[in-house]
Amino acid sequence: MYESRKATYEEEKLPIREKIFNMSFPYLLMILIVGFVGVCMLYSAGDGNWNPWALKQLFRFLCGFVVLILLAMVDIKFFMRYAYVFYFINLLLLIAVEVFGHIGMGAQRWIDLGFMKLQPSEFMKIALVLSLAKYFHSNTIKEIMTIRGIIPPILMAALPILLIFLQPDLGTALMLLFVTGAILFVVGVQMWKFMLVGGIGAAALPVLWHFMHDYQRNRVLTFLNPERDQLGAGYHIIQSKIALGSGGMFGKGFLDGTQSHLNFLPEKHTDFIFTMLAEEFGFFGSLLVLAINMLIIFYGYKFAFRTTNYFSRLVIIGLNTNYFLYVFTLIAMVLGLLPVVGVPLPLISYGGTVILSIMASFGIIMSAYVNRNENFMN
Repeated sequence: MYESRKATYEEEKLPIREKIFNMSFPYLLMILIVGFVGVCMLYSAGDGNWNPWALKQLFRFLCGFVVLILLAMVDIKFFMRYAYVFYFINLLLLIAVEVFGHIGMGAQRWIDLGFMKLQPSEFMKIALVLSLAKYFHSNTIKEIMTIRGIIPPILMAALPILLIFLQPDLGTALMLLFVTGAILFVVGVQMWKFMLVGGIGAAALPVLWHFMHDYQRNRVLTFLNPERDQLGAGYHIIQSKIALGSGGMFGKGFLDGTQSHLNFLPEKHTDFIFTMLAEEFGFFGSLLVLAINMLIIFYGYKFAFRTTNYFSRLVIIGLNTNYFLYVFTLIAMVLGLLPVVGVPLPLISYGGTVILSIMASFGIIMSAYVNRNENFMN
């Protein structure tokens, strides 16, 4: 029952050996396979060279995998205890981005650390999920259903979403919004409240359109009619569809994609890497990679229902939904089913912060699963 979800922390901890045996090795294997596919595709994107992307991606992935294992060994109660601390640190980093962030491709989303460019919005996805999970774990359903009870988590989500939207990064802001919605749905917020928020959002679209940047408006208009500017805003998606179709059922072969290697396909190492994969390995190859990603997502939700504590369940659902949104958004984007929003394909697209944040998410999910039988006193 929901009499009190205020956690009391027991000091009993599983030994390291038992934690290792409690890990899901098929889950880890699928992550390794997707990471290997990513390195191979970046090797191809570099025209058969380890530089400039594949070698760095391999190093980052291996470092990320170490982070995954280390986080999996951490007691899940640690993440609950410091959830708000992690949230406020990331909120300060987002504010720092607004003040002195690095500007690239017309957006101010990064903090230049010298050896790498850190994108705090990626880690905010983890921080927000942990904070919302802690809040809902620590309050009863009756408390959550009141106005006073629902305002804190809404503000908790609204602050980073607004800061990220101002960078501007509409794609990440929308992902945070949908992850928040998924958690609110799971904790039992009534459907009429979602409909009310949806109605308000629809009514606010003209206002949102007014505050959007010109390139964002062009993306929406191009999504509705790519042929309106075939050599400009519509070039990316048109070339993506040509490359997808040219791959056929079995593809042109590794390193033999004409659209990508003749540089017709833009951003082939990031936003449109799945298109390059489909051109070289065809419908069946791309479907296989998509199936492995779907299995990773399936395992995540399976883990959620096997945990015995509410905090872990919400954390897994939130982080797993975030991964699903990555995959769904990018696939829909390259197919022309969604506007181009600059979302990478996790572990396959080139990127430092994204790999680290995704692997950290997997590590926290695995920590929740490893400690699945640990009971939080409710």
